[in-house]
Amino acid sequence: MEDCIFCKIAAGEIPASVVYEDDLVIAFDDLNPQAPVHTLVIPKAHHANIIDGVPAETLGAMVHAVEEVAHAKGLDEGFRVIANTGEVAGQTVHHFHMHVLGGKPLGENLV
Repeated sequence: MEDCIFCKIAAGEIPASVVYEDDLVIAFDDLNPQAPVHTLVIPKAHHANIIDGVPAETLGAMVHAVEEVAHAKGLDEGFRVIANTGEVAGQTVHHFHMHVLGGKPLGENLV
């Protein structure tokens, strides 16, 4: 999508602090972190949210990317993964993404 910031990041049009990348997904640090570690995992293809017909292969690649991020960021003691779906759930960028959060004990009111 032309106006999607995450599509532009996935295409390399906007720079990002990339933590992990493969053919299907890219993971990069959030510019407005809500925890010491706050990395976003997105599919390179545009899908509005997790229930927007995301192929199983892409979902698997995203879960693998979460694992790679957790190892790269030293989150061996635990972390949180969140996928907000729709505005009422707090989704502000309408390109499916998972938040990987950690680096401190996480309370209930995070992201």
